[in-house]
Amino acid sequence: MMDFILVPLVVGIITLGIYKLFELFVCKKERIIMIEKLGDKLSMGDISSKLSFNVNYSRSRFTFSSLKGGCLMIGIGLGLLIANFICCASFPNYSTGRVWDVSEQANLVYGACVLFFGGIGLLSAFLIEMNIHKKEKE
Repeated sequence: MMDFILVPLVVGIITLGIYKLFELFVCKKERIIMIEKLGDKLSMGDISSKLSFNVNYSRSRFTFSSLKGGCLMIGIGLGLLIANFICCASFPNYSTGRVWDVSEQANLVYGACVLFFGGIGLLSAFLIEMNIHKKEKE
């Protein structure tokens, strides 16, 4: 059924992979040339006087990616569950799935619930993150 898109997709992926491989080697050579030119012009005394390596390590390195991902997954799961309840309660022929109109409406309900509750999950992760940052400042 999807054979018409498979061949261009595979050719495109292979072409992109070869292009990125060549780009990687070319950029590596360019970076080496730039470092050599920079090394000829500057001495170590110039570098230490111009650059400051004061890095603030007191800041928390805790990332909230797992919190965001977890809240997003909870929101998507909750959206799918509520969409299933809505479809079973609203559409009389939903369990058979043979009516085209019912199927289209069910797809709309599923999409809307997944997006809505996924957004609520991300919003709750943001609010939790803000509360944690506020407590760290105090």
